This record gives sequence, C-alpha cells and structure tokens, in this order.
Amino acid sequence: MLKVLIGHSEDPDSLCAVEEVLQQCQKDLMDMAPNAGILFAAIDFEHAVILEEISRVFPGLELIGCTTDGEMSSKMGFQQDSLVLLLFCSDTVEIHAGVGTSASCNPIAAAKQAVQQASEKFSTPIKLCIALPASYTEGGATTDGELLLKGLELAFSSLVPVIGGTAGDQYRFKTTYQFFGNQVLTDSLPILTFGGNVIFSHAISCGWSPLGRKSMITKAKGNILYEVEGMTAVEFYQGYLGNRLPTAENPLAVYLRDNEYYYMRVPNSCNDDGSINFLANIPEQASVRVTDSSRDEIIAASLNSFKTALQNYPGNKLDAVLIFSCCCRRWLLGTRAKEEYQLIKNALPYEAPICGFYTYGEFAPLEPQGATYFHQETFITLLLGTQ
Repeated sequence: MLKVLIGHSEDPDSLCAVEEVLQQCQKDLMDMAPNAGILFAAIDFEHAVILEEISRVFPGLELIGCTTDGEMSSKMGFQQDSLVLLLFCSDTVEIHAGVGTSASCNPIAAAKQAVQQASEKFSTPIKLCIALPASYTEGGATTDGELLLKGLELAFSSLVPVIGGTAGDQYRFKTTYQFFGNQVLTDSLPILTFGGNVIFSHAISCGWSPLGRKSMITKAKGNILYEVEGMTAVEFYQGYLGNRLPTAENPLAVYLRDNEYYYMRVPNSCNDDGSINFLANIPEQASVRVTDSSRDEIIAASLNSFKTALQNYPGNKLDAVLIFSCCCRRWLLGTRAKEEYQLIKNALPYEAPICGFYTYGEFAPLEPQGATYFHQETFITLLLGTQ
C-alpha cells in the first residue's frame, strides 16, 4: 500500500500557507501517519517557519525539498509563489532521506554522504532516488549536476535511477535553498530513496527537433564550446540560424555514444572569440546537432513524456505522478506554461495525485535501465505505485 497526499497553498504569509497545507493533508490522512515528504516552496517564503511547523505536526518525518521556479499540483494546477507539500504513507514501501553538504566544492563527497545517511536506515535494497540539489549557492558558486550524479552512481551499490531536478530561485540566479527535516540549507544535496515493494516508471521528452547532420565537437572546456569541426561555435550555429545568435530557443542536442539518445544543453552567451557559454558542461568529441521547436511542440512533449512513462509502468494502478520541468521551458512558454500540467491532468486514466516543480536542470536516465544524465529544457515524468 502506498497513499500519497498533497497540500497546496498560494497564501503569501508563510505561517498561514503552511497551516493551510497541513490542514489539507491531515483531512486526507484519516488515521494514517506519513513516513516521508517532499516540500516545494517559492523563494520568498520564510522557510524556517514552514519547516518548524511541519516538524511540529509530523515529528521525525523523512522530509526533503527545495525552492523552485514554479510549482504544480493536482490541488491547484500550475502556480508561482506557492507552497506544496507531498506526503507518502506506506507500510510496505521503505522511504528514507539523506543529505550531503558542500555540494559545489566536493560533489562526490556530498553524494556519498547523502547515500550513506539514507542507506543505513534500509532493510531492503534501494530501488529509486529522488534528488533535489542546490544550483546556485551563497557567494555565487554553482553546483555541477553531472558530478553530483557521478557521485551518486559511485555511492550506490547497484544501478539506481536518479530522478529530480536542481533548486530554483525565480530567475535571480543568486541563492537556492534545500530542505532536510527541519533544516534550511544551501549548497546541499538532499535525496529521498525508496525500497520495498515500490514500483515505478519514468520518461523524458523535450519537444525540440535536431536539424541537419551530427557534427563533432573539436574543442570545448567545461561549459564553453569553442569549435565544432573546426568552425567557431558561433559559426556552427549561424550555419543553421543565419545571422541570429543562439539563445535558449535553440539548445544543442548532445548525443549519447552512437545511438539516437541525446540530452540538451542551453546556450547562455557568446564571446568575442566566437565561443559560446552554455548553462552546463559540454563534452569534447561528442556528436551534436542544433535544434529548433515551436511552443506547441514544447507543450506536446510533456504529454509525450507522461504517455511513455504510462506505457512502461509495470503496475495496474498509479499512486502518484511526479513531474519535473525546466525553468527555460516555463520562460519560453510564458502564459502557456500551465498547459504542461493540464495535459497530464487530462490524460490520467483515473484520478491520482500530481506534484512537481520547475527546475534549474533535470535528472533522469536517457535509456531504460541506463545511467542517469543531467538534462536541460526537458520534461520528466515519474510514476509511483506498489506491486
């Protein structure tokens, strides 16, 4: 048995918002006690006040969470400046939290710390991990999503899918916050891990279509793309865009080995030498293609992600739908951003709780049974249930 409950409030007052959220959850709990929870919160709330109240009502709750760039739930649909609490109740699914610190300067150690803290509470193997790490930290430092994933891969004793996204701060790009128990943290990696008789499926979709043929990156360092097949990065882009400089509307598809799976990288700014700064690392020698899309195709990708996850779901009944979408998608979609959630709501075969947020980068495997990758401008669906 897995019961999932949601509370959602758009009250701007922190105490009023958390009280409303808790009242909604308690009304649906009946006589059950929650095992674990996830909290998504807008950046301007008094997060310590919120966590203190949740801890008072549900002492010992295995809780993680983060600040966002927008929130979604089956209670209120798509919102900004709101508070969402997701609670899990089960006597057959083990759910435990862990956290790693100093994620920006030592991501491998932070991942090991988080996994070790969660793992020591389990009596069964861990099957799934939800990760909600920092993106921007105090002082302007940023975390490396790829290295955090590498650390998690090394820390788990077997291949464990990692689903989730990095925390947001509503396009300020200054400091994001993460939650663990009753603590408000920065520069951290909180995870929620699942074992026991949990079942799940996940899928990704972006909505951008690659253009032309694959080309090889001949010079790149970190998040800076210098050359593609001897051309400067700007020249490579302008071969497809004309004189227009690249923006988030034309991300780069980075291919995985020799197959057709790819993840997205978003151009941020151009340099005088023709190189381009991206919002995440670009691997040298990788095959890439410029992409293009329309708002209709971007929105349709959310439905495609959900339908693919539903086709792959191994059970008969969904207990929860978790969704993670990129802040760049929300920015590009503008007033149409709410349609991403609404398409999934309308496609559900029966009523089930939905919860999610807009991230600064997403985590999910590219291939079934494959390793997890760091994505951008991507919509990720996670379906949860029990055997």
